[in-house]
Amino acid sequence: MKLYIKNMVCNRCKTAVQAEFYKLGFHLLKTDLGEVEIVENHLGDKKNELNKNLLGLGFELIDDKKSQTIEKIKNLIVDLVHNKDNEIDSNLSDYLSQHLLQDYNTLSNLFSEVENTTIEKYIINQKIERVKELLMYDELTLSEIAYKLNYSSVAYLSNQFRKVTGLSPRYYKNLKENKRRQLDEL
Repeated sequence: MKLYIKNMVCNRCKTAVQAEFYKLGFHLLKTDLGEVEIVENHLGDKKNELNKNLLGLGFELIDDKKSQTIEKIKNLIVDLVHNKDNEIDSNLSDYLSQHLLQDYNTLSNLFSEVENTTIEKYIINQKIERVKELLMYDELTLSEIAYKLNYSSVAYLSNQFRKVTGLSPRYYKNLKENKRRQLDEL
């Protein structure tokens, strides 16, 4: 049985969710961002307890198809930006369509309807959070970060960063308290 879970955005999230399933005696087949597949065919009387435990950790079981699709879109984007450094062989619309086996216009309209933002704005916010993270590590130059995240130029990255944060990347990097947002808050 495949279950969909909201706010699973990193490997630590996967570990925390797995622990909750094991604690309740479920047998896991596979765990991905936003998805858990268990051997059991139903959750039975443990569903409420599982959902309560997950909510306590900031996660949530997703039952309806629309929310599952939205969560899949978000997880694909998070994985693409934060784990694969935005490396895809095609454009984002083709990437999402191929992975979700749905027309991009349908996905885009659904995402906008439910999230009150566009897929494009969501990926920009994810990329800016990744830029903030890389700036904080102070291991790469802005030029290397732009290349790593497939920006066409440092100027384009800087303009987008300023538009989203109100700060230049250099100013942000020099701040004493860099304020990054949690991925599930984007």
